[in-house]
Amino acid sequence: MIVEAVRSAVGKRNGALSSKHPNEILAAVIGGLIERSRIDPLEVGQVIGGCVNQVGAQASSVVRQGWLTAGLPHEVASTTVNAQCGSSQQSTTLAHAMVGSGLVDVAVACGIENMSLVKMGSNVPEEPFVGRPKEGRYAEIWEPTTQFEGADRIAAKWGFTKEDLDAYGLRSQQLAARAWAEDRFDGQIIPIEVATLDAEGNSAGVAAFERDQGLRETSLEALAGLRRNRGDEPDALHTAGTSSQISDGASAVLLMTEAAAERLGLEPRARIADSVLVGSDPVLMLTGPIPATQELFERNALEIDDFDLFEVNEAFASVPLAWQAELRPDPDRVNPNGGAIALGHPLGATGGVLITKALYELERTGGHRALVSMCCGGGLGTGTIIERL
Repeated sequence: MIVEAVRSAVGKRNGALSSKHPNEILAAVIGGLIERSRIDPLEVGQVIGGCVNQVGAQASSVVRQGWLTAGLPHEVASTTVNAQCGSSQQSTTLAHAMVGSGLVDVAVACGIENMSLVKMGSNVPEEPFVGRPKEGRYAEIWEPTTQFEGADRIAAKWGFTKEDLDAYGLRSQQLAARAWAEDRFDGQIIPIEVATLDAEGNSAGVAAFERDQGLRETSLEALAGLRRNRGDEPDALHTAGTSSQISDGASAVLLMTEAAAERLGLEPRARIADSVLVGSDPVLMLTGPIPATQELFERNALEIDDFDLFEVNEAFASVPLAWQAELRPDPDRVNPNGGAIALGHPLGATGGVLITKALYELERTGGHRALVSMCCGGGLGTGTIIERL
């Protein structure tokens, strides 16, 4: 059972959360989760959280440190997970498994990433040289592509033009702007205190950060003029306007058995019906949502029209477009409030962000069933089915 789900607003690169220590970002969100649910934190059996770049401020065990930074009991154990972009969704899957198997009655699944402070690739340093992840025998078996190459190859394989990608990028921005204009994210965001500066760059106190920063005013003409991610490569198609944004943020979900909720006097809001992590082609790399969705459909005897909502992470525009081409959903049900192209993608936190968004959107619209899926580096796909009670 999902009793509570929350997220931070997503900070843009070098934005409001950039100077905030990851421990403190996660602490604010986990602390908000515990406070909102009014649960005794000692009831939590384990905390499982995602983080991709586990180095520097996100080293050691950032999930453990975030819990302790929130002033929560040291007796509660924590684990930090790295399933690349799907880290916090996989954390939810592991928490789901622990609760479902009876190992714990209550679990917190969460995620954190401050990409402004801890850059992508920080855990593969130039000095001292400690090797590369995809070299040697691996490279003899699988071509070691980058996510940028994978995204463009997906577009080519499914026949998407740059104009198709730009149109999807514009859609994400427009839907996210509409969502904020209509208060569709109301209630799901935990405010975080951040330092503010005056016009001269001097400290001007603190303010509550509670609005996603990645939204941009744009147009098809503006998107068409952006530099392509892979420069002058002849098959380059994606740009910054059709790719997920480098971002900072955190998320958290409170899970428990039905019996625990009844014992604690808490009202479940949804249930996790099933969840998976599947492998996919590591060269294309980003097609994982397709087999993840297909496996969930097969295991649960469900079809595309049995779902009211889909949150498919917009790592690049070609990812949800290829997923749609294969699964044929009603496109209005896919990422109806914008996705990572507009709102940002704080790697280790995004899975929990999507689950939170899905839960609140089901409640807002009166829907019953949602699917959340993400592509992950190395060729993985996450999948979670949630059903509103």
